[in-house]
Amino acid sequence: MRMLLATVALLALGACEATNQVADTIARERAKSVVNTVVAERFPAVNAAPVTDCIIDAASAREIVRIAGASVTGVTPEVAQEIVGIAQRPEAVQCIAANSLTLLGG
Repeated sequence: MRMLLATVALLALGACEATNQVADTIARERAKSVVNTVVAERFPAVNAAPVTDCIIDAASAREIVRIAGASVTGVTPEVAQEIVGIAQRPEAVQCIAANSLTLLGG
């Protein structure tokens, strides 16, 4: 009986982990669409996709969820400012610089 309960508990934990992973993936994709739009509007001469990836990677889970919400409610000035703020973090700046060099063949 204990073995059965342990097995059921492990299966339930695995299902929760899979559900969390799906939710995270959906939130990141929604947030990427919002960030990509803001980057393209603010910096029209820049290839937005690699910059977007750097910003998403530098954002916390809470920030990603907040930004993803803007895909439904619309991008407010506060959300746009949050995105710009994340882009200014050292890890985002380093990532953007590294990707820019790669895109230029460096």
